[in-house]
Amino acid sequence: MEKQAQPPTGVQPFSNPSSGRLITLGAWLLAFGVAALAMYLFWRVTLRPTSAAPAIPDSVKQAAREAPAQSEPASLPLLNPVSDPLPITRRSSIHTNLTDHSDEDMRVYLVNKGDSLFAIASQFKVKPETVLWANYDSLNDNPHQISIGMQLNIPPLDGVYYKWQDGDTIGGVAARFEAKVEDILSWLPNNLDLVDPKVEAGQMIMIPGGHREMRQWIIPTITRGTRSGVSASVYGGGACTGGYDGAVGTGGFIWPAANHFLSGNDYWSGHLAVDVAGLEGSPVYAADSGVVVFAGWATGGYGYMIMIDHGNGYQTLYAHLSAVNVGCGSSVSQGSTIGAIGSTGNSTGAHLHFEVRYNGGFVNPWQVLP
Repeated sequence: MEKQAQPPTGVQPFSNPSSGRLITLGAWLLAFGVAALAMYLFWRVTLRPTSAAPAIPDSVKQAAREAPAQSEPASLPLLNPVSDPLPITRRSSIHTNLTDHSDEDMRVYLVNKGDSLFAIASQFKVKPETVLWANYDSLNDNPHQISIGMQLNIPPLDGVYYKWQDGDTIGGVAARFEAKVEDILSWLPNNLDLVDPKVEAGQMIMIPGGHREMRQWIIPTITRGTRSGVSASVYGGGACTGGYDGAVGTGGFIWPAANHFLSGNDYWSGHLAVDVAGLEGSPVYAADSGVVVFAGWATGGYGYMIMIDHGNGYQTLYAHLSAVNVGCGSSVSQGSTIGAIGSTGNSTGAHLHFEVRYNGGFVNPWQVLP
């Protein structure tokens, strides 16, 4: 038998050391490729967007590159309606919650020195007529009747505060004051049954939005030619007998006091005059030339008063005076001192009550004063 050759003693058989490493590297590459293929297939099936983003035209890209740089306007971050809670908003309201009727209650005001019905009404944001109507028993539609320490009812809204009479009905009262039945019924403090409203005689009911005519407490218009005069027993000791002649007005007027602003009542339906501010004893001037037709004490809350007939259809009246410096029939020139500011009659503080009349009617002094 043929004997096989043996390697020389001390020499190891030959082997290629890189062949094992090549096999291992190939296995890793194969595993990596399989994994990459699996990830690609997973992406195609589950994660790929449903639609591709639209391609941007080259013209648009070019325009964007050529456009000048602009600063970006500041913007608020967008809220995610799911993860970010929306802010809570509240609508502002001038009305008190209906469960709290504090703003619907009748208030009571104590008259202080220097008060006027007009100023009190302005303080409570209602019309002066509303305050006058709400206090008929004490004022009898005369704003000059207020006095220091008097308590006045102040309604919470404009309207008529009415004392119910026997025979009154909701519909009849609403018609009389030109108001709405539903407003009377729905005013909570009236406490009326909407189905069967019943009101007892003597009960006070608020008529929201209602209004009525007022009785005017005034000295009648007196002219220089009124020979029969005005009754002193009715209108006061300052009434003149009339039948005078004298100075005639210029047709223009000046302010009857040094101050050219008001203190108290302005001109309104219950006060057909303006209350000019002034200190006790300050001079009162004739607003225009004319003849004195009333000089002295007057009833109706006017106190010491002067009326001048200007001989051209106009008359002016000056009330609550502390002094009267002219007499019946006196001719006065525009700007001459005729008296002094005071607080006589129904007045809570020194001021000048100034009226302008034309042919027997009342004129808002603001329309003729400079």
